[in-house]
Amino acid sequence: MSDTPAKSHGRKAIRPTLKPRELMTPTPDLVGVWKAKIITLFPTAFPGVLGESLTGKALQEGLWQLETVDLREFGIGKHRNVDDTPAGGGAGMVLRADVLGAAIEQAMVGVQGNWPLIYLSPRGRPMDQTLMQNLARCDGVTLLCGRFEGVDERVLDHYGVQEVSLGDFVMTGGEIAAQALIDATVRLIPGVLGNQASAEEESFSSGLLEHPQYTRPAEWQGRPIPEVLMSGHHGRIADWRHRMSEEITKARRPDLWARHQQAKDGETD
Repeated sequence: MSDTPAKSHGRKAIRPTLKPRELMTPTPDLVGVWKAKIITLFPTAFPGVLGESLTGKALQEGLWQLETVDLREFGIGKHRNVDDTPAGGGAGMVLRADVLGAAIEQAMVGVQGNWPLIYLSPRGRPMDQTLMQNLARCDGVTLLCGRFEGVDERVLDHYGVQEVSLGDFVMTGGEIAAQALIDATVRLIPGVLGNQASAEEESFSSGLLEHPQYTRPAEWQGRPIPEVLMSGHHGRIADWRHRMSEEITKARRPDLWARHQQAKDGETD
């Protein structure tokens, strides 16, 4: 009896196994389903945490798709080299233009509609909720995970690649940043969270940080739940939560608070 899982047709249900790539075995594209393609030297890093919890369940149910493109398969020569020394000298290695070009061409076969090509790079625009909302409205996204000292600049120019950053720090590669971007985007796809209100009420959705949350027990370590939350008065609760969101945002993220104030001023003009 074969250990190979049987393939089905239509909206394929993909079962999780101990082998992470089993969630991404080649399958027909599902019409109208958002898809992430990842160009990486480490395809076995996926789905990683994306195969767990709600994102993993949604992946199994065909609410989104995931495909990896192994950059090593496009390497040059006997040892499939993917990098070379920097032109002009310097430390480290740079991913080759010819290798990356071939991988990107392969990854973009069959791509239609609004489908950004993104390079995870510390010099890119910072990830934020607006970016994720825009990506969730796309047909899919192709992510290029860099390694070493980066990629040949000609590739970014030739393909009009967007650069996106996880934060103002440097990592050894783009795989973790790619997983963060996919997670933050996929959860905005209808049906993934189950309760769409969860996505609408959380941090950044209104331009503010989220209000404090509480649950049982009613008192813990001498700390009670705020009385208003136990009142059952939905109007007072909504007002309290909004006020807390404003206070937290103003104290912790003055940059967000300034943008929020500007937006409010614009609405009143």
